[in-house]
Amino acid sequence: MTKTVTGLFDNYSNASSAVDQLKAIGISDSDISIVSSNSDGRHNDGDSEAAEGAGTGAGVGAAVGGVGGLLTGLGIMAIPGVGPVVAAGWLAATAAGAVAGAVVGGAAGGLIGALTDSGVDERDAHVYAEGVRRGGTLVTAKIDDARAGEAEAILQRSNWVDLPARRAAYEGQGWTAFDDKADPYSQAEVDAERARYAGRASSL
Repeated sequence: MTKTVTGLFDNYSNASSAVDQLKAIGISDSDISIVSSNSDGRHNDGDSEAAEGAGTGAGVGAAVGGVGGLLTGLGIMAIPGVGPVVAAGWLAATAAGAVAGAVVGGAAGGLIGALTDSGVDERDAHVYAEGVRRGGTLVTAKIDDARAGEAEAILQRSNWVDLPARRAAYEGQGWTAFDDKADPYSQAEVDAERARYAGRASSL
C-alpha cells in the first residue's frame, strides 16, 4: 500500500532540505512533489531552458534556474487565489492539468482534489493550500506504508508546520477554508505572515 506524506513549510530552504533528504533515502523524483509560493519572484522562468521530463504537466512553465536539481521539471505556474508558484511533481502536474482542462475549481480544486484523492483529509488540504497562499511551501511524497514513518520524521525534522496549530491560528483570524477567488497575498502580506511565525522557523 502507498501512503501520501505531506508537510507544509514556512521556509523554502527547509522544504528543499526535506526534499533532498527524501531523495537520499531512495524516494524518486516521480514520487515527490513541491509547490512553493513565488510571490517574491525569487525564481523566474527565463533562467533556464524549457522544462522537460517527468512531472512537468500541462500549464507548468519553463524550468526554474538555480535550484540545484531539486526535482525534475521544476517550473512556474499560477494558481487562482494563490498567485505564482514554483512547482514540480505529480501534485503540480494534476493542478496544472486542472487549469489546462478548465476543470471546475481550477488549479485550487486540482491541488486540493489531488491531496484528498491521495488520502489527505480535506480540512488539512484546505490548510495546506492556504499555507502556500500565505507564502509557504508544500512537500508531498508517495511512499510505501512501511516507510511512511521515516518520511514523516524527515519532514518534521526539517521544521514542518504544526498543522493543527496553524489551522487554529488561521481560524482565529476568521478563516474558514481556502478560497480560490480571493486575492493572492501581496509580498508585504507574505512578509508579515512569515514574520508572524518566525519564532519557529529559521530566516529565509
